[in-house]
Amino acid sequence: MRTLAVTAVLGLGLAACSSQGGAQQEQGGGGGGSGGTVDTERFTIAMVTHEQPGDTFWDRIRAGAEDAAAAHNIDLKYSNGAQAPEQATLVQNAIDSQVDGLAVTLAQVEQVGPAAKAAADAGIPVVAFNAGKDEYSRFGAKMYFGSDETIAGQAAGQRLAEDGAQKVLCVVQEQGHVALEARCAGVAASFPNTENIYVQGTDLPSVRSTIGAKLQEDPAITHVIALGAPFALTALESVTDAGSQAKVATFDLNVDAARAIQEGRILFAVDQQPYVQGYMSVASLWLNLTNGNDLGGGGPVLTGPSFVDSTNIDQIVDYAQNNTR
Repeated sequence: MRTLAVTAVLGLGLAACSSQGGAQQEQGGGGGGSGGTVDTERFTIAMVTHEQPGDTFWDRIRAGAEDAAAAHNIDLKYSNGAQAPEQATLVQNAIDSQVDGLAVTLAQVEQVGPAAKAAADAGIPVVAFNAGKDEYSRFGAKMYFGSDETIAGQAAGQRLAEDGAQKVLCVVQEQGHVALEARCAGVAASFPNTENIYVQGTDLPSVRSTIGAKLQEDPAITHVIALGAPFALTALESVTDAGSQAKVATFDLNVDAARAIQEGRILFAVDQQPYVQGYMSVASLWLNLTNGNDLGGGGPVLTGPSFVDSTNIDQIVDYAQNNTR
């Protein structure tokens, strides 16, 4: 499998940028009215994700995608549907509008995958990212950019064991999401005394009360691991509410979680580098469209996992503030 070294091969300059999150449905972007930094034909690329409203993780995805679009003279059409049928409809809309390329997440792979396959069958080059690593090629995607979530979970479980965990609570904010389920399964594989708890990720007050109630019910829980930065920050409030001594760790990063790591309130974050996923998805499609580059050889491109903790947070917090980590 290829690693981040592929960025040197592709010559992808990862520039900093800011982006506003929580966008709903289809929006134009990338490249702006004045075009990009290359003098090539202008292509339209659709990016369709399963973004949930309010999840700051997607700010980084969009920042990377928009930077790549601006650099490569691409008209980027970003849209998102938190529910699988809605996301599949957005993919079909992209097909109907005859986009030149498609980047799509496959969190609900059996529902969204057939729509991605329809795009590929229509002659539109497709790449998958963020979710669907084990299934992307079955649905016609030429490449996958993201993390191996099972390996990431196993690594997180090992870190929790090293921190002296006795019982771990793994917080899943979207039941049935293949990547999230793989993370908790990985944690449990390396730290068997792990229990999953399912919460409604779009309702943070409910997340807070649900975790808090569980901590009060089971004082044996020594560590809580969240699967996204906003939920880790909410878990910190739950720990306080419950009068618990449990420590909190997380997958993924935002600026508030980075500061919490810097302050010692969150143990670590398992980072899949979403900015890189967004950038490489768009840039790889541009290379395919303009230079005939084969996207299918060598297997998925892994952008993680990497750990952000007290040893490297002082450098990384600046990138988090730039919306690139």
